[in-house]
Amino acid sequence: MDIDVLGALAVRENGLSVTPTAPKPRQVLALLALHADQVVPVATLIEELWSDRPPRSARTTLQTYVLQLRDLIATALLRDPEGAEPRSAKDVLVTTPGGYLLRTGGGASDVREFERLAGLGYRAMDAGDFPGAARQLGEALSLWTGSALADIQAGTQLEMEIRRLEETRLCALDQRIEADLRLGRHREILGELTVLISRYRTHENLHGQFMLALHRSGRRSEALDAYQRLRSVLVRELGFEPSAGLRRLQRSILMSGPEPTLDPVAAGGERLSRVG
Repeated sequence: MDIDVLGALAVRENGLSVTPTAPKPRQVLALLALHADQVVPVATLIEELWSDRPPRSARTTLQTYVLQLRDLIATALLRDPEGAEPRSAKDVLVTTPGGYLLRTGGGASDVREFERLAGLGYRAMDAGDFPGAARQLGEALSLWTGSALADIQAGTQLEMEIRRLEETRLCALDQRIEADLRLGRHREILGELTVLISRYRTHENLHGQFMLALHRSGRRSEALDAYQRLRSVLVRELGFEPSAGLRRLQRSILMSGPEPTLDPVAAGGERLSRVG
């Protein structure tokens, strides 16, 4: 079974989609897919579907959704290669004493591949291999085709998982940009950073990277303007000043001394990590 969640939900068995069209069965499949090869408790699925106000028929209705998913899986299993060990839909979407488990059988998962590639990228950063880090993190980020589970009507459980996935994406993006800055690619990433600081209006590290890229591109006044805009947003919306690390970067640009750096990885300095 192949699973994609870094964008629209897509679950395939033998190349055939087993993703339902109805919203609530899609929620059930999305939660099972995010925790593939792990038991998802019935209580967790019920909370996802109905929050803290489940109907009396919640368990029965959940079983109905599971049966609908199994019908789709059963159709896909008809494509199993000749001579393969026979499987039923219950072997793929398994009922356990406490919940349900979706077996992937070693199939592809974009989340698992993203985590593998991002991990390689982080290790390359730690080792000072910035070309390798930029490459691995870039490959990891290329797996994203949109927001996580972009086409799913998410309940409380999925909303939490989506936030977690988006944070892992942002961390990988932050580190890939850091690697690009170490490689002197400041001009190449200015357009991307312009979009990112507009989307993440209070993310200090992205703004610091933007300021640094502007300054290294000979656009000192624009770098200082970017700091003032961020400061205004932080004070007005969150009630605090920029972090000490970002203030040091602003002063360094202002004084036009030695080239300023934003070096939280290799030097172990302070990360500019407030996210809004």
